[in-house]
Amino acid sequence: MPQMLPLLATDDAACCTTVTGSVISVEDAEHTARVFKALGDATRVRLLSLIAASSDGEACICDLTEPVGLSQPTVSHHMKQLVDAGLVTREQRGRWAYYRVVTHALENAAQTLRP
Repeated sequence: MPQMLPLLATDDAACCTTVTGSVISVEDAEHTARVFKALGDATRVRLLSLIAASSDGEACICDLTEPVGLSQPTVSHHMKQLVDAGLVTREQRGRWAYYRVVTHALENAAQTLRP
């Protein structure tokens, strides 16, 4: 069963401007597009879900390949897209990379589209 992530209280003024409230900057629009583009792939959404559902909130790349049925290089490519979009963080430990979900990243992206 997927683990529900807690929502953090945010200062709406400190976050992103909503699309219907005013025009967002080019930089904010590009960043938000990268987030949604990263989420536009079902494998990446599943990878985020696997990491969020892990007991300690992180997952090793070695534990992500089997559940999605893809090779380690392919999963690494997907994880790079998620890191570049700011949705996960990556920490190298020896030969393995460990990932954590950036919980506020999804909320910030969604906030840009709220009225």
